[in-house]
Amino acid sequence: METHLPSFEMNQTRVARDRVLADLKALVSDTDDLLKATAGDLSEKARDARARVSDGLERAKVSMDELQAQGLESAREAMKKADSTIRDHPYESMGLALGVGLIIGALLRRK
Repeated sequence: METHLPSFEMNQTRVARDRVLADLKALVSDTDDLLKATAGDLSEKARDARARVSDGLERAKVSMDELQAQGLESAREAMKKADSTIRDHPYESMGLALGVGLIIGALLRRK
């Protein structure tokens, strides 16, 4: 018997995207620092390398912005799905909220 867990797969995708985004931010920051540090080198090879790195840095910034926009879009989709679930099952949602509130209240009262 095979179990399909779409929310687990989405969570893994979200974690992977967040890791790539964090790595990309670090790369952009380090590359920017490197470009500033080598600004005084006037050799032809250094200028060519700086130009290529600068182009790559701009592409990385665009990719980073796209990844962040995708994260916002997936959050909006999750909010819409939660809203539709609550609207489809209002009494169950209220009962669940009441139960969670009672449990939290009992736990807080114990301390």
